[in-house]
Amino acid sequence: MTDSIDFNEMNRQVIAEFRANGGKAGGIAEGYPLVLVHHIGAKSGTPRVTPLVPYVEGDRIFIFASKGGSPENPAWFHNLVANPRTEAEYGTDRFPVVARVLSGAERDDIYAKQIAAQPQFKEYESNTDRVIPVIELERVS
Repeated sequence: MTDSIDFNEMNRQVIAEFRANGGKAGGIAEGYPLVLVHHIGAKSGTPRVTPLVPYVEGDRIFIFASKGGSPENPAWFHNLVANPRTEAEYGTDRFPVVARVLSGAERDDIYAKQIAAQPQFKEYESNTDRVIPVIELERVS
């Protein structure tokens, strides 16, 4: 019998730790920067929250639809494309954002910076034939 990972339960634990510890989590997420991205199911309309490892440049927050290098994009990416006005939590702040998918040289530049900061993203890129989407969470008032 193989053990299966319950990603929903793992995410619930990471989110609870993040909120209890001022934007930091232990366990599998220990030592990684995290942002909690709120999104609405494109088909279901169900509100969801996903913890992600961002690249942060000043006030700009970027997330990556890597899904560990899977052949398909993660569900949260489709949800953000369908409903780009949402919220994010970073550190102890929760704020409104608009998700904007980057393209071309802008996308490539940010993805290269993420690889420099988080080398596992190079492996994700080499595990798939798709171009991994890069999304900026633009703060709005």
